[in-house]
Order: sequence, then structure tokens, then C-alpha cells
Amino acid sequence: MAETVWFKSNGNMASGYLAKPSSGSGPGILVIQEWWGLDAGIKEMADRLATAGFVALAPDLYHGELAAHNEMDKAAHLMQSMPAERAGKDMSGAVDYLASHDAVTSKGIGVVGFCMGGMLSFLIAANRPDKVKALVPFYGFPQGDAEPDWSKLTAEVSGHMAEADSFFPPAAARALEEKLRGMGKKITLTVHPGTGHAFMGPHNALGTRNEKLAAQIWPDVISFLQKTVR
Repeated sequence: MAETVWFKSNGNMASGYLAKPSSGSGPGILVIQEWWGLDAGIKEMADRLATAGFVALAPDLYHGELAAHNEMDKAAHLMQSMPAERAGKDMSGAVDYLASHDAVTSKGIGVVGFCMGGMLSFLIAANRPDKVKALVPFYGFPQGDAEPDWSKLTAEVSGHMAEADSFFPPAAARALEEKLRGMGKKITLTVHPGTGHAFMGPHNALGTRNEKLAAQIWPDVISFLQKTVR
């Protein structure tokens, strides 16, 4: 069961794609989009989470705009021109919407993000430690000036990074993991050998889709969320 829903975003309204399991209820998971926008690939990920028993909400951070998978320049423009403050409010509003939804059985919320969404997932986790209890970022994390106040992060993190990735280099991922572990955070950022950026993407826009690895990782993602989102 899936539908477009609207929710409050700090005085304004935002929309998103809500997918619910056949049982009608389950733990709440926020799904954060790639730089293409709220496309069929992200909706598919929300649907897969719903199939696994979660209530998944993917907010539309571009407010209706999309880039086709052969429009990398447009995708980059949409990402760079997205108002950071608005995106933060939309994600926070989505967290509140999930947390208060009748179908959501968990007190805490999990977050799964891909590429740009992987980076943003860290930010919403650090900004909403009251609700976000688990984080699964794929090939994306904040770097440099984009890093949040890590002292506020309480969610457990299980991330999946690419070995060949000029956007989010593996050395930087390992450095972030070491830094956060040194602060006492529960975090594992696995760099998967032989992979390129967006190796989970159903669209295979970059030609880096790794079917075998994607099939191996997904059950671990579901198991991690089942254990941490309650």
C-alpha cells in the first residue's frame, strides 16, 4: 500500500511517498532520496522496506522537481540549489509525521539514505536524536564544513560505502568512522571492495549496479533495522 502524503514542515507543507506493509503497521523508516529527486528508484526502496514490515516515508526534498538519469548536470544543479534549511525542515517534519502516524508501532525512527540522501541522513540523525535511533547511509556522508555537531548523534549507524567513489572517498569514510568511534558512537562504515558509487541503485544510472552485492546487503539492512528501531 503506497500513497502520496502531505505533512507540516515548520509552518509550511511538504509531501512524500508513504509505503505501508500488508499488515498495515510497523516500525517507521525515513528514506532519503538521491540527487535525482523522489524518483522510481527511491520509491522502490520504500516499497521494499514496506514489504519487509516497515512503514516507509520518502519526503520529496525537491518539491516536485526531478532529473532524468541521463541528466547529471540537472541533478547536480537540483542538489546544489536545494535550500539546505528547507530540506532540514522537511526531513524533521517527515520524522514527526512518521512518529505520530497511527500505522507506526515504534517509538524511534530509522533512516535509510542513498548518495546525497546518505549525507543528509547523518544530518537529520544528529539534529533529531530524540527520534532517530538507527541510520543506514549508502555511499554518502557529511564532509568538512557540512559536518554537524556530532556530539548530538545517538543513533546506531551501519553504513555501506563504495571503494571507487570520487564523491565520497573511502579514506574519508574510514576517517569519519574512526573519529565517531573515538567519540563513543556506535558506527560501522563498510567499504565494499570492487564497488562504484550508487552500486545499490535500481536505475543503474552510472553503470555501477552490483546485483549480487545488493542482494547480499539488503537482508543485513533489514535485520539491523529490526533490531534497532523499536
